[in-house]
Amino acid sequence: MSLLASSIPSPAPAVRQPLRLVMHGAAGRMGGRIVACAAAEPGQWKLVGAIDRAGHPRIGADAGLLAGVTTAGVAISDGWSCPADVVIDFSLPGAVAAIARICSAKKVPLVVATTGLEASDQEAVTAASKTIAVLQSPSMSLAVNVAMDLVSRAATLLHRTGSRADVEIIECHHRHKEDSPSGTALKFGSLVQAAMGQTAAAHGRAGRPGARPADEIGYHAVRAGDNPGEHTILFGLEGESLSVSVRATNRDCYARGALAAAAFLADKPAGMYSMRDVLGIS
Repeated sequence: MSLLASSIPSPAPAVRQPLRLVMHGAAGRMGGRIVACAAAEPGQWKLVGAIDRAGHPRIGADAGLLAGVTTAGVAISDGWSCPADVVIDFSLPGAVAAIARICSAKKVPLVVATTGLEASDQEAVTAASKTIAVLQSPSMSLAVNVAMDLVSRAATLLHRTGSRADVEIIECHHRHKEDSPSGTALKFGSLVQAAMGQTAAAHGRAGRPGARPADEIGYHAVRAGDNPGEHTILFGLEGESLSVSVRATNRDCYARGALAAAAFLADKPAGMYSMRDVLGIS
């Protein structure tokens, strides 16, 4: 290398700009936690939109102050018009179809964290995935999604032995949760069913239902206090049992998981993605 060439300084690495985030459901409990967690990483995130339903009593409030952090300079509104890199939806069933259509029209990737969707919501989400990147998951928790992989593997391995394994799914959430069983519990059940072939589901038991059928998955939902969420999947065999349990200690696990999903999705081509893609689970 010549002296002249060696004296030329290397170009400075490009500075990555924060991802421009729109929060749909910003006035809700989870929306506020996502706004707060994003504010804690100013080099990674820039809140540019905070949306909630028209007529919400918090319309006009600063999204950061409402979330209990510093002023964001973004007011809660019923729409957004500035450029954005990704939208996170943590709203309510019935509100998802509209944001899916808006994101599709604006060509902005969408993370759908709302569960218990109505049929019209799911149809709009599926349609949007034809034109934009959409990530949908029954849980944004990274630990829950690792647990889903473990449950699927356990069900597959136990089924291979030909031994009977009774599966019960127990989930606990706060008193405000409206759907039951949780979308996460139902996803655990669908993973078990795919591996083991159960054809029936029992949602709680009372009276004298008789001996437990082998082809049944049992679901039990507890609603109490401010529990942010816990799930236990029990495989009961003769002489032994196996449990996979996962528990949230606060809502930030869902908020940080949603932000991880949004960061993953921001530059992806159109299609439907899941948290398995975020975690790199094949």
